[in-house]
Amino acid sequence: MPSSVKLFTPYTVKGVTFKNRIVMSPMCMYSCYKEDGIVTNWHRTHYTSRAVGQAGLIILESTAVTAQGRISPQDLGIWSDDHIEGLKELTGLIKEHGAVAGIQLGHAGRKAALKEEIVAPSPNAFDETYQTPKEMTTEEIKETIEAFRLAAVRAKKAGFEVIELHGAHGYLINQFLSPTVNKRTDEYGGSEENRYRFLRETIDAVKTVWDGPLFVRVSAYEYLEEGLKAEDYIQFAKWMKEQGVDLIDVSSGGVAPAQVKAYPGYQVPFSETIKHGADIPTGSVGLITTGIQAEEILQNNRADLIFIARGFLRDPYWPRTAAKELRAELEPPKQYGRGWLY
Repeated sequence: MPSSVKLFTPYTVKGVTFKNRIVMSPMCMYSCYKEDGIVTNWHRTHYTSRAVGQAGLIILESTAVTAQGRISPQDLGIWSDDHIEGLKELTGLIKEHGAVAGIQLGHAGRKAALKEEIVAPSPNAFDETYQTPKEMTTEEIKETIEAFRLAAVRAKKAGFEVIELHGAHGYLINQFLSPTVNKRTDEYGGSEENRYRFLRETIDAVKTVWDGPLFVRVSAYEYLEEGLKAEDYIQFAKWMKEQGVDLIDVSSGGVAPAQVKAYPGYQVPFSETIKHGADIPTGSVGLITTGIQAEEILQNNRADLIFIARGFLRDPYWPRTAAKELRAELEPPKQYGRGWLY
């Protein structure tokens, strides 16, 4: 392998090493057909195939810490010990093929498309197609933070080596952070520090039971004139770093209906701004479609990891495709060696 190719160099955080810097980004599969949050054959096939495809780190889709916090009734869950067995099977399959297994813990807040009552920092609906959420009481906030802590306990029992907190795309943590959504007048609303309080307490709670790599995904740009921008996230990222967060996974949008003009690498500048502004490792995601593009991001110190989402949906062997573009060597599964180089 050419020594200059960074995409296929290992990355180590808190003693956990990813064999390359390609991350399968968390993407909801909406495939728990019994609406019980338990792993199905789809998940077994979907995640294992990307491990065979040589991803360095695979992060499971947003997995609900409470039944009330599901994005849809078909979401994966981790709110019960009943979920551990299926998740443990998944981590075993992923590790068997050389990838590190991570999980994204999430709560949808006002973007939960459920028939049951939903909750959020403030009682305003995402749009006319969603129900109006109930404003969370302080007690409900504490109960939800505890749900994240218990989810981290279950993630550890299931064999995950990385946890990512879902603080992006307009879901609950993002709702607390955003002044466009959070209209509270208590200690969880108003100032920047108050809006960060829910995430701060969630990180602290998770870290009482989790000492492995901890990532947080953020939406660093809201695409609203009055909304948060990447520069605003520098302070949040500094606080996260002080609390022991290892990497910020930088995405954008989703907090409110808005027009997004997406183009190749459109979110990379947000990653770059936060990385250098807060002096913290970042991951970049969003229309990164080629190995050459991914390598440019790494070589120019714009991010530390490359998160591939839809590219992995189109091509389970995206790392092999990228290696061919970069003329880099990538060790194949021995069973596929005869056809790997063609």
